[in-house]
Amino acid sequence: MSRTRLVVGALLIAALLGTAVGYGVWRRTSTAAEIRGFSLDRTGAVTLVSNTGSRVEQRSDAGKLLGRGPVCQRAHLRGGTLVCVRAGGLPFSAELTAYRNGLAKPEIRLDLWGNPSRAQVSPDGRFVAWTVFRTGDSYAKTGQFSTTAGFYDLDSDLHVGSLEDFDVVLDGKPYDAVDRNFWGITFADDDTFYATMGTAGTNWLIRGSVSERTLTTIREHVECPSLSPDGTRIAYKYRVGDRWRPHVLTLSSGEDVALAEPGNVDDQIAWADNATIAYAKPHEGKPAVYILPADGTGAPELLGPGASPSFP
Repeated sequence: MSRTRLVVGALLIAALLGTAVGYGVWRRTSTAAEIRGFSLDRTGAVTLVSNTGSRVEQRSDAGKLLGRGPVCQRAHLRGGTLVCVRAGGLPFSAELTAYRNGLAKPEIRLDLWGNPSRAQVSPDGRFVAWTVFRTGDSYAKTGQFSTTAGFYDLDSDLHVGSLEDFDVVLDGKPYDAVDRNFWGITFADDDTFYATMGTAGTNWLIRGSVSERTLTTIREHVECPSLSPDGTRIAYKYRVGDRWRPHVLTLSSGEDVALAEPGNVDDQIAWADNATIAYAKPHEGKPAVYILPADGTGAPELLGPGASPSFP
């Protein structure tokens, strides 16, 4: 797929800020005058936001500024819902806001324990999910981080603060080891989701059920899964030595394909469409987004500046 096809319509990008954004900075800068002209329902868009903190902007494919959004460190727009996660006012704290009916007032505002890492919205905009880095777990070695992943159901006000509250089935047996870490939630529908569980030195792709509150292991060595729009494949990062390489797993057959990206891709991959993935990788020392065929062919193509892409 060409870059031109992908950027037709509105291009949602972030103007990079120089430092991480604290809660006090957010409260001062995200005034009604700063957030304007932003549409949650604008189609043909890509969302880009930097890990160091950015004001989300909507731009046309010609670069014309269409609207300004909130300041986020992680953001995702899908199904008419924008989720925004940014650093809190205290160390290892974060704040999540979700918007559904414009940006004048958040649908929810949640305090999270940890530093922002991932943010995702379900296909219909009903669920918002997050991952944060944290410290303080009794099993963690000095200086090591652990991760926590949770989600919120905007329709029913169901707040799942951590997947650690779910029952885990590993290789067909209940599993309750205290060293379980979870990250990288991606939703299939209003009940089924996927994520990564790390435990005993191994990372597992897990399938979760909201209604049954269960997590079932599917495959080893899968990190930061991202479900394709048609629900048939998982794009993920696979560790090779000291770097991560993007892979695509077909859920029905177990076929696994290494994609044609030789560099390090340490992020949750996005799907531009069923044939193309998008991901963050530096370009000339600055954050950038690339696209790549999802079947292992082709070569990376630079889409534009930014990071952490999503395609509503």
